[in-house]
Amino acid sequence: MSKKKTKKKKEKITYIDDGRPISNLAELNRKNRMVKGNARPGSTAGDKWKTYWSATKMMIKPMLITIGILCFAFFLLWATFSTASM
Repeated sequence: MSKKKTKKKKEKITYIDDGRPISNLAELNRKNRMVKGNARPGSTAGDKWKTYWSATKMMIKPMLITIGILCFAFFLLWATFSTASM
């Protein structure tokens, strides 16, 4: 009573955008992919500005803390070495 191993049929992987199998993707070029219904909208200047400003807002507080620490260290060293030479 030996059991025969049955090979499972491999599932064919398809490309989500247009249903072609991966082996056919080499034939695609940019013109074929950018059809009207499938085209990705480009980013606008407003989107870029919103992204830039949101990233800058997150950096303001740490930047000010770092500048404050550097100024404190500079004035501490300046006061220490300027009075020592007199």
